[in-house]
Parts: sequence; structure tokens; C-alpha cells
Amino acid sequence: MKTSKNILVCISFILYLFALVFILFLDSRGYRWSDVSFREYIKWSSNFIPFRTINLYIHSIAHGTLNINIPLKNLGGNLILFLPMGIYLPHFIKRINKIRIFVITMTVLLLFIEVTQVVSRRGSFDIDDLILNMLGAVIGFAIWNVRFVKK
Repeated sequence: MKTSKNILVCISFILYLFALVFILFLDSRGYRWSDVSFREYIKWSSNFIPFRTINLYIHSIAHGTLNINIPLKNLGGNLILFLPMGIYLPHFIKRINKIRIFVITMTVLLLFIEVTQVVSRRGSFDIDDLILNMLGAVIGFAIWNVRFVKK
């Protein structure tokens, strides 16, 4: 029984990774920037100021200047996207069972993803994405600790 459960967890993790790669790199808007210099691309597709995008979306929702689906999809999607990683990482890598090690590992992983997106022109570097992704992962990590570790 335990072996089939482990196989199911491994298969679900592999499917999650495929979905993650598709969402982050293959289903992107990179083609729109092909005629722009790399410097211009970074200038127009990057946000290094924390909470700028989040505040813009909240302001847009409050004033009704943007279709509510756009900010909800962006903010909620970024929050939910890495929640499973907060469960999978400590499950597969036992050394990542402390919050400090988990946050450091996730920071490196998320920075790698954000930089890869901007360098490959398959997305943008947005510090707010990193913040929301990290928050989602930490929520997943908390679920992992409450559900599996504290038993």
C-alpha cells in the first residue's frame, strides 16, 4: 500500500513539473518581444520594485479600471502555482524540512526561474511574482508540516 502511494505521489509530482514548465515557459508571451533589443526587453518587462504590480492590481480592482479576471488570475495564479512545491520539496528532500532551509531553497529556485524567463524572453522578471510564488510555497510548506510532520 505504501509503495503504491509513493508511486502516485511521484507521478503527481512529475505531472505538476510538466504543468509548471508549460505555464512558466511554453505558454508565454515571448514572441511579442522578438524585434526589441534585449536591453529594451528587460526595461519593459521587468519589475524590481516590491509590491508595485500587486498594488497596481489592487488599485485597478478598487477603481474598476481593469477586468477583475486579469488581477485575480495573475495574483491568485502566482500564489497557487508554487503551493504544491511547498508540499513536494520536503516530501522528496528530507533536508528541506525546516522553514529556513525551505525558504533559501525556494528563493534560489524562484530567482532561477525568473531570470530564465527574462533571459529566454519567455516571460518577465517581476519581484511581485517571486513574492507571491514564495507565499504560496510557504503555505504549502505549512500544510505539509501540519498534515504530515505533526502526525
